[in-house]
Amino acid sequence: VQLQASGGGLVQPGSSLRLSCATSGFAFHDYAIGWFRQAPGKEREGVSCVGPLDSSTRTLDSVKGRFTISRDNAKNTVYLHIHSLEPDDTAIYYCAAYRIFLPFCAISSANPYKYWGQGTLVTVSS
Repeated sequence: VQLQASGGGLVQPGSSLRLSCATSGFAFHDYAIGWFRQAPGKEREGVSCVGPLDSSTRTLDSVKGRFTISRDNAKNTVYLHIHSLEPDDTAIYYCAAYRIFLPFCAISSANPYKYWGQGTLVTVSS
């Protein structure tokens, strides 16, 4: 099982990024995929998730309108589009997966997530 997060980098405030989570080794269409982030000195938080087969999405209230999640089941990949980046978005972003047979996903807890990627660093600074 592999989840490979990519797309991070050093960007200026107001910029946009697209993070990718390329997966392999499990039945992608049966899994919810979530994005979590951990900023320096802060706890990890879930920012967005998408249920199996793009059935439902959830996004952290504080980033709604700027973060959009999508999945491409043909490519076994999930994307996190981030617009109007702010310095507070600086963090390591991780993608994770858990199996669920409902059109649902969760970001309130990382506990359901079985598989994790290595993370990609996003730094927002002028």
